Amino acid sequence: MFVDLQGPWNWFWGRLPLLLQLHYNNPVIGFAFVLAVGGGLVVVAALTYFKLWGWLWREWLTTVDHKKIGVMYIIVGLVMLFRGFFDALMIRTQQAAAVGPDSPGILGATHGYLTPYHMDQVFTAHGTIMILLAVTPMLVGFMNLIMPIQIGARDMAYPFLNAVGLWMTIVAVGLVMASLFIGDFSHAGWVGLTPLTQLAHSPSVGVDYWIWVIQISSIGTTVGAVNLIATILKMRAPGMTLMRMPIFTWTTLGTNIIGLTSFPVLTIALLLLTLDRYVGTHFFTADGGGNFMMYTNLFWIWGHPEVYFVVLPAFGFLSEIVPTFSEKPLFNHNAMIVATMAIAGVSWAVWLHHFFIMGQGPVVNTFFSIATMLVGIPTGVKVFNWAFTMIKGRVRLETPMLWALGSILLLIGGGATGMMLAIPAINYVSHNSVFVVAHFHNMFLIIAFALFGAVSFWWPKVFGFHLDEKLGKIFFWLFWSGSVFVFVPMYALGFLGMTRRLDYIAHPGWWPLLLLEVFGIGLYVASIFAFLLQIVVSIRDRKKNAVVTSDAWHTSRNLEWATHCPPPFYNFAATPVVHSIDEWAWRREHGLTSLKPDHYADIHMPKNTMVPIVLAFFTGVFGFAAVWRVWWLAGFALLGVIGTLIFRMFQKDIDYIVPASEVERIETAYLEKMDDRAQASIHQTGEHGSPATQH
Repeated sequence: MFVDLQGPWNWFWGRLPLLLQLHYNNPVIGFAFVLAVGGGLVVVAALTYFKLWGWLWREWLTTVDHKKIGVMYIIVGLVMLFRGFFDALMIRTQQAAAVGPDSPGILGATHGYLTPYHMDQVFTAHGTIMILLAVTPMLVGFMNLIMPIQIGARDMAYPFLNAVGLWMTIVAVGLVMASLFIGDFSHAGWVGLTPLTQLAHSPSVGVDYWIWVIQISSIGTTVGAVNLIATILKMRAPGMTLMRMPIFTWTTLGTNIIGLTSFPVLTIALLLLTLDRYVGTHFFTADGGGNFMMYTNLFWIWGHPEVYFVVLPAFGFLSEIVPTFSEKPLFNHNAMIVATMAIAGVSWAVWLHHFFIMGQGPVVNTFFSIATMLVGIPTGVKVFNWAFTMIKGRVRLETPMLWALGSILLLIGGGATGMMLAIPAINYVSHNSVFVVAHFHNMFLIIAFALFGAVSFWWPKVFGFHLDEKLGKIFFWLFWSGSVFVFVPMYALGFLGMTRRLDYIAHPGWWPLLLLEVFGIGLYVASIFAFLLQIVVSIRDRKKNAVVTSDAWHTSRNLEWATHCPPPFYNFAATPVVHSIDEWAWRREHGLTSLKPDHYADIHMPKNTMVPIVLAFFTGVFGFAAVWRVWWLAGFALLGVIGTLIFRMFQKDIDYIVPASEVERIETAYLEKMDDRAQASIHQTGEHGSPATQH
């Protein structure tokens, strides 16, 4: 071995004998195991019973279609969102149950039901999952799903690379789920607090799982960023100039410039940490001549641009939803573009506010304080532009608009608390308190609200029918109420001096506020059931809620609504020519809403491939072997990765031509189906004045 390890190791099994020393008598872990395995078995049984394995393989698992890849990203993100929420539920209930010296303990805990070591793993997993494996995949999913259609492209610039990015994310998800039952997870926080991540302080495999989960997911995010940037710059339809691009496309561009430049920094930081743990270097060990503050710098050089990596797409969602449901153009389109790129630029100059208390001096603190406040200027421009869009508009409070308004209100509150924390004197007092935790979650709730707004907004575009409106509003109000009851008390507890990452609360006076947080978590649980019920009911009533035109909301503005709901695999029968900023609104005003082209032509499309799955298999084996230091297996997997990539390099049959006659047949079937839906809608409602079919 490169370093001395605490516990067993041998050349064949690596550190796997360490599993014999772990105890699986905790009912919490048992419940998680039953839930995960039981859910998996149900899915497998359903696929087998309905004989869907072949369909799943052909249509989804081997696809390079950007729309299907986007949907799979979103599904993976939603699954991990629920997983991360269970961690949050445990954190809130543990803290409410462990207040004061007289609070009882069960399951081996002195207070509450989670031991300190288990609690540390729970909040580490919660942060890592929510940021990197829930929110990020969902946002990347929408970028994949919507952006190419918004710019009039057939697919992504590199369809194969797009599938690789998805499957790298799935590998990371698989590793973090495996850590639940095969070993443990890091207890050093989602940021990897040094020196806790060093081998002497974390001798088990938890930190190793954390490292390889982030490294592999970062590969997926980085290759995805290359692909999305190339698609935007090189695949736009004729007439789609940069300044005509929709704001969501601009936020996608800004986001992925951040991702392409920041994720390599995280990769290097974790590589140096890996060398410390595996080889015995001392980059971050103070007693070995290293400097653990260097890790903190490197992490937050990535970490704060990452905040804008996830916030900017949410701003893009709002910039699509607000004009549609205000029935007027977005106020000052060019200013929104400048504000978007300004936020992306300033995001690189604010990382040090995460450790104002380090003692770097008043000049450095002042610079980063001012830089942090500067972010508020372009963000304020966006808020005012959304408000001016709604002024004198015909605002319709349908479900997507409710989510958008909730997100904007949270942005105002989160921005105000962010400006407070940008002041070094206030930051010094509140640092490491739950006030900071509340602010951080406030910012991520902006993203969550925008995401659910995007789900309800683009659902009919992707699946051809609307989500149930009544259940959608119930879901919104439960989620909004849960957010208020969880995080307003948390802000108050921060003012009262409660610090973060506590498994035991010594101050009994904080108990009522902690109970309010538990009540809020209960509302969140109810909102999850409302969301799942909304999906089930909407699928059941899909014929009744079917979209009868290409424009599901009748006031949509951008190019993604100039194709069918759902779009065909080639997106557009003929490459569109763009005439205006809001191309679909321009066509609607000029009576050019026909989806039938003047003539049909052959279409060039990429072929499905199983190579990304094979690549993901070997990558997953490598990650697992590296965690447990089974070096022969890691070497075999690495050879598999290299061999798979070489095989792909020599593949020639990677695309095909869709003949014009086939395109015409598919388009005719789509148009006939749209006619049938319109006639059925008229027959059901008796409203002969309903919007006509657009052809």
